[in-house]
Amino acid sequence: MNARAVNKQQTAKPAAVPKLDQFRRITIKVGSSLLVDHEKGCVRRDWLAALADDIASLHGEGRDILIVSSGSVALGRTVLGLPKGALRLEDSQAAAAVGQIALARLWAEVLGDRMVTAGQILVTFGDTEERQRYLNARETIGRLLDLRAIPVINENDTVATAEIRYGDNDRLAARVATMASADLLILLSDVAGLYTAPPGTDPEAKLIPVVPRVTAEIEAMAGGAASAFSRGGMRTKLEAAKIATTGGTHMLIADGRVAHPVQRIREAALCTWFLTPSNPVTARKKWIGGSLEPRGTVHVDDGAVKAIFGGASLLPAGVKRVEGNFARGDCVVIRDGQGAEIGRGLVAYDAIEAAQIAGRNSREIEKVLGIPGRAEIIHRDDMVVGGE
Repeated sequence: MNARAVNKQQTAKPAAVPKLDQFRRITIKVGSSLLVDHEKGCVRRDWLAALADDIASLHGEGRDILIVSSGSVALGRTVLGLPKGALRLEDSQAAAAVGQIALARLWAEVLGDRMVTAGQILVTFGDTEERQRYLNARETIGRLLDLRAIPVINENDTVATAEIRYGDNDRLAARVATMASADLLILLSDVAGLYTAPPGTDPEAKLIPVVPRVTAEIEAMAGGAASAFSRGGMRTKLEAAKIATTGGTHMLIADGRVAHPVQRIREAALCTWFLTPSNPVTARKKWIGGSLEPRGTVHVDDGAVKAIFGGASLLPAGVKRVEGNFARGDCVVIRDGQGAEIGRGLVAYDAIEAAQIAGRNSREIEKVLGIPGRAEIIHRDDMVVGGE
């Protein structure tokens, strides 16, 4: 990318740099090269303690915090005595099996010391790409946040194969951030942000503070992995930026090698912000309302119509009948008593189950289906109504 193109993007219409304090739900991605001293084969405990202080401070202010943490393979290979460098798939999976225990214990202890509860969630590619599993993961994350716990999320390297894995936690973090409706994703890295050229080889390289949109020229700046122990690089970070900003989530890349890296961001340390013109709610509603093909129809009564337009979820009691052969997680059309479409949403039951509980009180769901179920047919967060 030439200097004229950089200057054009930065000066044509300067974008305001956001402030950390304006965000309510924040996903923080921690790379393996930050968490683990690979030369010594041990955790960088002083650094982690400082980061935990930052996280506890944000959490104590009432913000929702999610952590996407690498490190399971790095920790496990040390315990198992596996050599440095690339591992065979089976060795990587074995290392992850041992390392996941250590990683979960590490986060539980360091957050617990600050009176914060941690919960471990292991995900695979399918958990963020297939709607049924996506809804399960989203609901689990949401419930943990409601209970003021911090989900610590990692790719389940013990079962993921090369064909069905993310392979880097940058893109995984972006998927998790949009799935959880986070309004900010922080990628703590071993670089301070996006530069006009690789800073290690070009002394004239300049950090770009704000990227209003990821263009082809911006993508052309991406180099390789910054660390031999990192599976990601600037290229995967830009892919993460596209995922996050498309989903209504702002993203930033910041230097995580320093003590208290999040506090430094708060104090306006150098970093690169990737801006989104949307927000998680509007982006999600656009996806539901315009990008998914409906698989069925749910007809509701007048009481349900009033409740929905008042901001409520659709409960089984308000459903008159269902049509179509839909599965849990599919998009369905919501129609009123006159047959007019009033909205669309991701349904929490398949067609057979939805028909069985239609018109019933939510307390009867377990009795009717024989198993506990969601209280809502369609949760308000998974619904787009009218002109939304």
